[in-house]
Parts: sequence; C-alpha cells; structure tokens
Amino acid sequence: MPNTITLTNQQSAVMKTYARFPITMAKGKGSQVWDDKGERYLDFTSGIATCNLGHVPDFVLEKVQQQLSQLWHCSNLYHIPNQEKLAELLIQNSFPGQVFFCNSGTEANEALIKLARKTAEMNGKESRKIITFKQSFHGRTLAALSATGQEKIQKGFSPLVEGFQYLEFNSFEALKELETIDACGVLLELVQGEGGVIPANKEWVLKLADICKSKDLLLMLDEVQTGMGRTGTLFAFEQYNIIPDIVSLAKGLGSGFPIGAIIASNEVSQAFVPGSHGSTFGGNPLATSAGLATVQYIVGKEMAKEAMELGDYLRVKLSELQKEHPKIKEIRGLGLLIGVVLEGSALETVKKLMENKVLALTAGEYVLRILPPLTASKSEVDGFIEALGKSLS
Repeated sequence: MPNTITLTNQQSAVMKTYARFPITMAKGKGSQVWDDKGERYLDFTSGIATCNLGHVPDFVLEKVQQQLSQLWHCSNLYHIPNQEKLAELLIQNSFPGQVFFCNSGTEANEALIKLARKTAEMNGKESRKIITFKQSFHGRTLAALSATGQEKIQKGFSPLVEGFQYLEFNSFEALKELETIDACGVLLELVQGEGGVIPANKEWVLKLADICKSKDLLLMLDEVQTGMGRTGTLFAFEQYNIIPDIVSLAKGLGSGFPIGAIIASNEVSQAFVPGSHGSTFGGNPLATSAGLATVQYIVGKEMAKEAMELGDYLRVKLSELQKEHPKIKEIRGLGLLIGVVLEGSALETVKKLMENKVLALTAGEYVLRILPPLTASKSEVDGFIEALGKSLS
C-alpha cells in the first residue's frame, strides 16, 4: 500500500506561507513530473495553469537557450526587441492597444488598478472606485487583495486599500445596484478560478458590458488564469463577445518564466506616461523570449482549439464517472479549466490522487480543480479518470 499523503509545514529556513505536500519535484516533461526519488506523476495542475504547453516545451526551451547565451537582463530605459514583438503579437490577437509588462498576475492587476485610477483622473472623473465581485481572486499584494472579494484572503492585513466595492457574481440584481454606483471601472474574472471554478453567465456579462458602456466605466478583465488558450480560446473574453478596456495576464504567458502583462485600449493606455509606472524586471529579454515563444506556439499550433476539444472529452469522461460515483455533484468550467464539485473534502481527494501518482488542485473546500496542459493526450485524460475513480472509491 502507498504511504498516506499528508501536508507538511516543515520548510527549514523558508517562511511557512505554503502548506506543502511532501514531494520534491526534480524533473518535468510534457504532462509528467518526477520527484527526487524517481517517482513519476501525471501533472494535471500545470503549475496552477502556468505550464500550458506542458513542462519544458522544446520550442520555448530552444528560444530561451538562445537568449541565455546573449543577454539576460537590461533596464527598460532601453529598447528590448522581444518585448516589442511579444506586445505586437498580443495586440494582433486581442484588440488595438498597448501592453505593459511586469512579473506576475498580482503585479498585472496592480498595474491595471493604477491605470484605471489614472484614466479616471485624465478624464476628469471624481470617483476612483472599482467594482469587483464576491469570491473573486486578484492577487496577494495589498491593492490586489483589497480588490479580491474574499475575507479569508484579506484577514490580518487591514487597513485595506480604499476604493473597492464587492457585488454578487452572476447576479442580475447586482447589476441593478451597479447602475446606481459612482465608480470608474469594473474588474472581474470570466471564470472565478480560486473562487470555485465558476464561469460567468454570458447574458449577465453582456448586460454588465452594456452598463459599463452607458455609465462610462472601464470594463477590466482578470485573465491571469483564463488566458493563453486555457479556456478554449486565446482569451476567455472571445467566448463572451465583448471587448474589454484592460486585460491582465500572467501564468500561461511564459511557460513558467515569471512574466505578467496588461493590455489596454489605445485610449486608456495614454494615461500611463513616463514615470507613472514601471518595473525593474518586467519584460526583460529572458522573460519575453519565453513569452514570445509561448504565444507564437499557442497561436501557430491552434492550441486553444486543442484545449476546447480535450476539455469536451474530459467533461464527457467526468460525466460518465459521475454515474458511478455519487460523490461527484457538479462539473463546470471552460476548456481545460475544470471544477468538479464533490461531496466532502476536495483536499482529501487531491491527497488520494497523489497516492495514485496524479496531481490536481482544490478551489475551495469542495471543488477539485483540474488543469491539464493544453498539450495533454486523450490517453493521459483516461489515466486521470481511472485514478480519480480509484480515489473516490
């Protein structure tokens, strides 16, 4: 019998901000990872939706190795060719605008919040308030956690940054309230990832977009987890027939290299002038070489389409498994961002899966979060389903 998996907080000199599983990762390739004991696992976490092309993808590896031998870092006081190319590629595949690069999703949302407030100032708007939604997650820095609609994330860090108001997600009554609020913008996830893998209702989103347009509110989307093909299109907003004013990105943008970005419309991006925002490492040659190769591969190989098709296959298999296991209460999500609502602890199921050499995540107490690489195979999905069945028995 395999050893029972337990969480550990033994981290020696490292701060105990993570309840780590007792595994030390040593190597990864594609959908597989190996620990320091040589044990192999099927990784359906993708580094929390980060390794969208699997671990150490050859195309990205080649480009990063080329860059490693030339230049790792230089200041943003100078032109960085890969940064320009990546920005152009993102704009070509989203909407007309400009891009700011940083290092993470939290930093991207910080930039988004600053840009929204700066735009309000530029346009003579008195209100700097930003509307977000309950159960949302936008990051861990002080402004980003203030924007997050979860008390457990905010606990112990008061006073929070002022200027945020939280409404009910997917609620048409909340939209009526929105029409009465004086604000400068609205920020939301089209699939609430950390909040339980809850997709936004399409009619609700269209109504929300109409209100933003009529009230001159910036429509801002956190696509840190949903972007880069994860939901079946390069950006989730493509499935909702809306064009945002600002989008934040990170995670899958760099195949594991630290990179984040915001894309803003041409009108909104004008609010950022020299000195209004910056980043030492953001968009440096090494990070943008990884980002450029990643996006080129996702777009060129139509990986978003692959994610949609494989996601459909995975949901069918989960539905079949649901008939055998009443512990599965609901299956939801978009593309390869999938949540399985369970009866009982999702964490216990994650630990059972780990005993069966499969890695998955939670999204709250009762939701199993499944994030395969976009490059995963149907046979790997079948292997996951088999392991999940054993773990639920």
